Amino acid sequence: MWGKCRAGHGNNCEKFDSVRLVAVVLGCRFAMSVPIPNRLYPIVVLLAFSLMGRGSNVIWSQAPGPQGAAANQGPTQEEVERALEIGVPEDPAAIVAVVGESRILAGDLVPRVDARVKEIVARAKQPPSEVEIKYIRSVIFRSLLNQSIQLKILRESFLLSQVATQTADKRRDAERKLESRAVQMFQESELPRLLKKYNVVTVSEVDQKLRENGGSYESSRLDFIDQMLAHLYRSEAIPRDPNVTLAEIRNYYDDNIHQYQIKAQSRWEQLTASFEKSGGRDQAIELINAMGREAYFGGSMQAVAKLKSHEPFAARGGVHDWTARGSLASSVLDEQIFTLPIGVMSEVIEDDVGMHIVRVLERKPAGVKSISDLQEEIREKLKQEKIEAAIQKVTSEMTLRVAVWSIYHEDIAGALPLSETQLARSRPDASK
Repeated sequence: MWGKCRAGHGNNCEKFDSVRLVAVVLGCRFAMSVPIPNRLYPIVVLLAFSLMGRGSNVIWSQAPGPQGAAANQGPTQEEVERALEIGVPEDPAAIVAVVGESRILAGDLVPRVDARVKEIVARAKQPPSEVEIKYIRSVIFRSLLNQSIQLKILRESFLLSQVATQTADKRRDAERKLESRAVQMFQESELPRLLKKYNVVTVSEVDQKLRENGGSYESSRLDFIDQMLAHLYRSEAIPRDPNVTLAEIRNYYDDNIHQYQIKAQSRWEQLTASFEKSGGRDQAIELINAMGREAYFGGSMQAVAKLKSHEPFAARGGVHDWTARGSLASSVLDEQIFTLPIGVMSEVIEDDVGMHIVRVLERKPAGVKSISDLQEEIREKLKQEKIEAAIQKVTSEMTLRVAVWSIYHEDIAGALPLSETQLARSRPDASK
């Protein structure tokens, strides 16, 4: 057990059951409908061990999830304490992020957070403690908040792209028109889908079903609008099918020619008398010579291999399919298979395993794949690279164009912590 709580709660702090917490949190990852960000996942998985002062290697090698620097480092004590300190705001009107001219309130996220926590608790073999639930709520809340911020950034970016530097009245007019269209699309496509999904016929019934899962009809409608505007911005700013020229394909091929080298390959028949199965080296020599004579005068290595050979492919006549040079465990066999004349039975070959006779059936020389065979593959690769470059460019531009403030500002590049003025707007006494 811990002794004194390292998070500053004193000796009476409710203690974590570390093994159970890890199980609960790992269950959380699979139960959630949204992924935990990479930098947060190690904090969740390793929470118990961090608070108990153990090393991060105790569980990480066995835990699924993202890898990389964050995974190897695990959570810092500061990150753990801050997550427990911030938790989830109790006031649904509390501002948790501001994106451009849009605010995100705690109440926008908490119902979904609590629905996820309820699902996790139901799946857990033992009910988690209050401290464990507080931490799990914090992680889920943080994940949902970051997703909401990303959607809001895309929404704001799209609106900015439509009105540019026009007046605020023009922006509001454009926003109303776009939202009106998004609402129409919600009524035409999303609402029928929800009615069918929940097997109901009225909006109030849909709302009831959504509330059972931590949502509501209104929140689904608003989320749909944000997602629609975000999709419009992505479609406008990021090319779906960027053009790739033949010159670009040729340049990529020339620059990466080493990737397209083809090693020599061979197919062959093989007879083997292993030292182990023959009872020793002398017995293996006697057996391989007998098999060689029978194959030579009988004319069929494959027939002999099926009856007497010890090698793994004996059941199919000792035939080895196309194999690249350098891939055999036996360097002696590898050398012989790629230098012997085709169609000629070899002399007896000895290696660490036993005695062998081989006959090469076919051989393909080393070479380079032709650009004509690779053209479409390279084209698709370059398309994806262009799309990824466009996404990075758009993301960088959005960070410059759309100001973001968040209680977890370190999760969003370029974001700032919420100011006292912004926080005060959500307090009950703000007007006094």
